Amino acid sequence: MVVRIDRVLHLLAPVAPRGLRLPIDFFFRALADDQKDRSIGVILSGMGSDGTLGLRAIKEQAGAVFVQAPASAKYDAMPRSVIDAGLADVVAPVEELAAKVVAYQAHAPRAAKPELPLAGKTQSAIEKVCVLLRSQTGHDFSLYKRSTVYRRIERRMALHQLDSIASYVRFLQESSQEAQLLFKELLIGVTSFFRDPDAWEHLRKKAIPELLLERPGGGALRAWVPGCSTGEEAYSLAIVFKEALAQVTPAKSFSLQIFATDLDKDSIDKARQGLYPENIAGDVSAERLRRFFVKGDHGYQVGKEIRETIIFAPQNLIMDPPFTRLDILSCRNLLIYLAPELQKKLLPLFHYGLNPGGILFLGNAETIGGAADLFAPLIGKTRIYRRREIGLRTEPVEFPASFFPGQPREAEASSAQPAARSSAQNLQSLADQLLLSRLSPAAVLTNDKGDILYVSGRIGKYLEPAAGKANWNIYAMAREGLRYELGAAFQKALREKSHVTHRGVRVATDAGEQTVDIAIEAIQEPPALRGMAMIVFTDVPTPTEAKPTPSATKTAAAPSALARKDLELRQAHEELQTTREEMQTSQEELRSANEELQSTNEELQSTNEELTTSKEEMQSLNEELQTVNHELQTKVDELSRTNNDMRNLLDSTDIATLFLDDALNVRRFTAQMSKIIKLRSSDVGRPLSELASDLDYPGLGEDAREVLRTLSAKESPIITHDDRWFSVRIMPYRTLDNRIDGVVITFVDITAAKKLEATLRQDAAPEAKT
Repeated sequence: MVVRIDRVLHLLAPVAPRGLRLPIDFFFRALADDQKDRSIGVILSGMGSDGTLGLRAIKEQAGAVFVQAPASAKYDAMPRSVIDAGLADVVAPVEELAAKVVAYQAHAPRAAKPELPLAGKTQSAIEKVCVLLRSQTGHDFSLYKRSTVYRRIERRMALHQLDSIASYVRFLQESSQEAQLLFKELLIGVTSFFRDPDAWEHLRKKAIPELLLERPGGGALRAWVPGCSTGEEAYSLAIVFKEALAQVTPAKSFSLQIFATDLDKDSIDKARQGLYPENIAGDVSAERLRRFFVKGDHGYQVGKEIRETIIFAPQNLIMDPPFTRLDILSCRNLLIYLAPELQKKLLPLFHYGLNPGGILFLGNAETIGGAADLFAPLIGKTRIYRRREIGLRTEPVEFPASFFPGQPREAEASSAQPAARSSAQNLQSLADQLLLSRLSPAAVLTNDKGDILYVSGRIGKYLEPAAGKANWNIYAMAREGLRYELGAAFQKALREKSHVTHRGVRVATDAGEQTVDIAIEAIQEPPALRGMAMIVFTDVPTPTEAKPTPSATKTAAAPSALARKDLELRQAHEELQTTREEMQTSQEELRSANEELQSTNEELQSTNEELTTSKEEMQSLNEELQTVNHELQTKVDELSRTNNDMRNLLDSTDIATLFLDDALNVRRFTAQMSKIIKLRSSDVGRPLSELASDLDYPGLGEDAREVLRTLSAKESPIITHDDRWFSVRIMPYRTLDNRIDGVVITFVDITAAKKLEATLRQDAAPEAKT
């Protein structure tokens, strides 16, 4: 049964002629696709688990699920399957379900609404809900899409028959249980095996084989599945990897370690068990069920080989450090529920966690958005991407091309243009070159420290390289007579962010003195040159000295006091010049010290960045260790509980039981065994043949080997040296994955039965003679 766009129920012929049919799952999925959040699923009495997977699709679309109370159902398997999966919204006797469905419809949204901006009061109420959830659960949903949060709140309002979101906020404040239920609702833990089969096939046939071929040396690959819910996606990835490995058959061995995390601890616990209902046969092929699953009484359990490749652990994707050094990152159908600003933060995080060339696997409704510089899509419509090693800018670069050595120079770029150009363009280009080479003044472009970045024209008359280590700073290169004036004007221009001109500066050149005008401008536009300075040198005529006149001759013959004064002035001028030179030397030393300090600061910054990176890696490593430790502790607890259950079970039966491995060495035994075979705790690991026994059963070892060889149980009555009788039963020891790993021998005391049999025979003997 399927619901089409015309909202009419259609009957379709089954695709497969025989096999397991899951019509309720198929119908519920079609209903969810067609009716979205208006869909309602009702499960009544029935056998099996058909309907559970279909209800997951309804829950994903924010629909409602009503279930008959198992106590009132003649066959409670279907209702219990839905309740155990955590999908039921309302559980009630069948007589009450209809009224509850009608009440829900009366308060449910009338139709699926487009994602329009929410009203101010609604926005405020949603913020209050997020605050309440953060205070009661410790998790922040403020960066989830508001429309998603609101739809889930509307659904809870309809279930509680509340008409306004303000009423729901008050209800949420009063009920801690409702906060937990809404928390679970917002996690949207809906998943299935091999969801979007075409994408998984592309991953199996193309993406993973390419990844393996790029690593000819083999080794261990690492994968991360954030938001794994109940584990179907993580197990799907492990299965697909095994199949791809068999397809490629690499020369070296590969293994895959998968870290699967989720915010919901209950979902993580279910994922660890790897136990799923029988109706997963609708999503998993018969071949995969045979190879990777073990059929049990309550459904299918993922095989041990697959389960051992995955570590499940609770994690907050937003708050906790990410896993790193990853080869595969599968984050499917999670980003669609998050706000765009959070998506922009997570994609660089995924890029940081992946190794170069690593695979990013997203859901069909998700894209990398503006992160095209971080990930490159693979061919096809699948949402599979490879990590880019170096991001490519998709927006125009504002800085000059000369600042990026990796980019082609303007001349090279222009050479790629068509060669045919108009004569007017050539004439303009030649004229510009002529003006720049012959008529434009000499100029330099510097940064705010005075380091030369660009030179135009001939500047040798004004600046020359200093002796010693190469230094392209104007303070070190300025010729004699220019240093003080150039430095003062440069600092003034940067300080005032204006144009400063210094005229009539005399510079000592190789050909004598040259008078120069210096113009310095602190650049503000264009933005790419902001913070830099342009220095322009313009030669001007040197003023001529006046010819001597008769009056000047008389002045020369003035008294010697005037000559002495002139001498003192010259000496003062020389002292001032010496002081200037000393100041210039001091400035150069200070600049040199400043450069050394800057270099030291850069080294410290680099060291700090390395330490920060190491800290992040240590945090990620610590997170992984905590995850592994949590997984191991959980397994230890499970093993401890299982061991206790088995010990109590065996003790309660009061049957002597002996477990042997495939070499017939003692593995485990019950307390009653010590009354038959002299066993102590230190005998674990000893061969059966070395044990002292009261049994008159010399062929016990041979019979055990026969059972191991034929895999058929054997039972026989055996007497002891003290006239006790036991029924000895030898059976193969089978593991969950159907592997023979030894034998189990049970000893049932039948002494009373044997004595009774002997008494009856004695009584029957005289009668037979008579």
